[in-house]
Amino acid sequence: MLLSKLREALICLKAGRVTLPYPFKPAPAVAPGFRGKLIIDIEKCIGCAGCANVCPPRAIKVTDVNKEKRIIEFFLERCTYCARCEEVCPEKAIEMSNEFETSTNNTQDMHIKIELDMNTCQRCGRCFVPTNPLDKMMETGFREDND
Repeated sequence: MLLSKLREALICLKAGRVTLPYPFKPAPAVAPGFRGKLIIDIEKCIGCAGCANVCPPRAIKVTDVNKEKRIIEFFLERCTYCARCEEVCPEKAIEMSNEFETSTNNTQDMHIKIELDMNTCQRCGRCFVPTNPLDKMMETGFREDND
């Protein structure tokens, strides 16, 4: 038994240093396909809530304020970086970045809240996003001149 322990210690000593001096020196580049902090492109998001339906830790919350406004909140402190939200997004509005340093003292740094102005189709009643900002002004509750 003593001989096997000495052999194991010899193997460990022969290997040398195997840890990285990460906090004191820059971290090495991440590997391809690394899944880091989420990046959400608000301009591409159509508010379908598919991301919230597939999120295993329930880190995405969808709230409908009224028929024209939807709020999507991302609680990144709960995120497991599985990238299922990125896979299911039809508009590719969610992307996994290479950022892995997410430690913070303030939990609000890990909270993303987006508010979407939704429109409903006159025929089927389903929501859709207007094509441009001018259409958005006319469709989502702004007062129209009836002169």
